[in-house]
Amino acid sequence: MSTVTTTKPSPTAAPPAGGPVPADEGRIGLRGNLRHIGALARRNVLQIKQDPESMFDVLFMPIIFTLLFVFVFGGAIAGKGNQGEYVNYVVPGLMAMMGMNIAMGVGTGVNDDFKKGVMDRFRSMPIARSSVLIAKIVVELGRMMVAIAILLGMGFLLGLSITGSVLDLFLSIGLAAVFGSSLMWIFILLGLTMKTPQAVQGIAMLVLMPLQFGSSIFAPPTTMPGWLQSFTDVNPLSNLADAARALINGTPLGNSVWITLAWSVGITLVTMPLAVRKFRQKT
Repeated sequence: MSTVTTTKPSPTAAPPAGGPVPADEGRIGLRGNLRHIGALARRNVLQIKQDPESMFDVLFMPIIFTLLFVFVFGGAIAGKGNQGEYVNYVVPGLMAMMGMNIAMGVGTGVNDDFKKGVMDRFRSMPIARSSVLIAKIVVELGRMMVAIAILLGMGFLLGLSITGSVLDLFLSIGLAAVFGSSLMWIFILLGLTMKTPQAVQGIAMLVLMPLQFGSSIFAPPTTMPGWLQSFTDVNPLSNLADAARALINGTPLGNSVWITLAWSVGITLVTMPLAVRKFRQKT
């Protein structure tokens, strides 16, 4: 008579009752995190390649906004026939606007990925949770650079002149990228909190409109009433627009660069951990 021996399964072999255990980012290590970010970023780029229409906002928004604001507001602010002078004022400001509008798309994209179940699949994998969100930001920063390149190209066609050095121009682009990436964490957190992409977009527009038009992007604050000037002075978009304008036009910088960097660091330190935590807990 033969005997059959049975072995009890190891406790580690049993699946956890509450679903997959989140990956320990500390155990994955820096190289593993970077590898995951690279793979997920490549996935996002391939997704754009399969859906070229998702690039329409990046390709056409800078052209439409530049033409619209230069020829609609340029004559009123700089005087009829002097729209060329307004180009050097508004184009650096629009660099700040590009970053904020693209950041809004990150939030709706994250929310839509959860609706489709894509994020649930990522969370079941042994990868760092932050790598999924950071890969999103890396790709969106690439989209932002494309938008800024088109914006500057339109500016040059309309008479934009770079009084500062080429290095100053790249510094202004880098400053816009740093601030734009910090804003993306806000909209990622919003995308993880709201129930639908439409809700994310609606809330985002309520935030975007006052910040954009209550700033120095389109018009000098000296033409505004006193109460609005007070808001404009503390508006981070005004600081970014003023910093980019000073770098491109070769005018004194003041404290605008440091204030913009302080805003960027502060926003990232507050919203990034909250976004990663919400991503882990979202059901």
